[in-house]
Amino acid sequence: MLVVSLGGSPAPRSRSAVLLERARRWLHSHGVEVVAYRIGDFAAEDLLHARFDSPRIVDLLAQIANADGLLIATPVYQASFSGALKCLLDLLPERALEHQVVLPLATGGSPAHMLVVDYALKPVLTALKAQEVLHGVFASDSQIAYGAADAPAQLAPALEQRLDEALEQFHRALARRARPLDLNLLATARWSI
Repeated sequence: MLVVSLGGSPAPRSRSAVLLERARRWLHSHGVEVVAYRIGDFAAEDLLHARFDSPRIVDLLAQIANADGLLIATPVYQASFSGALKCLLDLLPERALEHQVVLPLATGGSPAHMLVVDYALKPVLTALKAQEVLHGVFASDSQIAYGAADAPAQLAPALEQRLDEALEQFHRALARRARPLDLNLLATARWSI
């Protein structure tokens, strides 16, 4: 199985990136390959000028086309998901997430922002024709403590449990998802009546 992870924070260090890294390690331990991207991997000019032919954008589109699922994480800004992430999602083709399972993750200053996943991010993912958008995980900033120096960040026990449960559900959904039909298979099949 292949999953693309997409971090929507423009900051080099972010709590949403902590969630993605924790999810990547969990999936890797369960035999899932994860290809990671973050918004900082893309030139701002390519995003703002919608340069569909940018090599990095083309690479992302190819990885998404081959993926079984998408992990997407964003900080909450102004009661919505990252604007830079929206610029990137706008470059995806209309059916980019067809046949894919998506697990959205979000972080914000307070629990008052927890509905961002359902009311801001999920509609965009649904518009991209995701096969299944799972119930997301929201973490308030107080639930993620950065480690000192090279020490890993710590998640509050309740958040860690919710994230593990969501990842288990994501893993099961990846295994059961409908796979697109290979049209070449029909062309080479021999039929008899």
